[in-house]
Amino acid sequence: MNSILDRLQEIFAPVIDLRGEFATAFVETLFLAGVGLLAGGVLGLIIGTTLYATRGGGIAPNRVVHVVLNVLVNFFRPIPFILLAVSLQPLSRSIGIEGIGNGHAIVAIVVGSAFGIGRIVEQNLVSVDPGVLEAARSMGASRWRVVRTVLLPEALGPLILGFTFALVAIVDMTAIVGVIGAGGLGNVALTFGYKQFEPVVTWSAVLLVILIVQAGQFAGNALARRVLRR
Repeated sequence: MNSILDRLQEIFAPVIDLRGEFATAFVETLFLAGVGLLAGGVLGLIIGTTLYATRGGGIAPNRVVHVVLNVLVNFFRPIPFILLAVSLQPLSRSIGIEGIGNGHAIVAIVVGSAFGIGRIVEQNLVSVDPGVLEAARSMGASRWRVVRTVLLPEALGPLILGFTFALVAIVDMTAIVGVIGAGGLGNVALTFGYKQFEPVVTWSAVLLVILIVQAGQFAGNALARRVLRR
């Protein structure tokens, strides 16, 4: 028994030695994912709601706005995130943020997630029964009031599931930004695992990322079930 414990301690010695770095990286990953989901989620909600409202036959049809937003979403969504993060460095510098580190990582994550979330929001809003919206409009409700009190509440359950799906992608982004000098578990895996030929460090970082994703998925699914039961 002691020999097994000694062997395990020997295998995980690099992880134990880096426990401080892992703790810091874990918090940084949560911070980057949280800010990315909050800021990217708000922008994505605005983009998706505007796409839905301005489409033909929508609450506020506007072909020009709809086409421009649709082109922007289709332009940014297919770009591999690592290329997007690198290409957005001039944008970060233009607003006083260094082109590397956590500041630029947040800019890249917000931009990268906003357009994807926007499309998710639009697709979920399309599932709302148009008759409910027409009934609200017939009673004299303004367009903004219909969106705020009818459209979004009707789609709340699917939206929560959509944002939960987006959280998984955002956590993936927090790992990728380690390549551009940001902190987080991706940076630990790259710096102390991959570059130092320590697979146990890399896999420990991977398992922590999986833990974050599973916790977020569980919380999102539980919240969506509560909303859908109402």
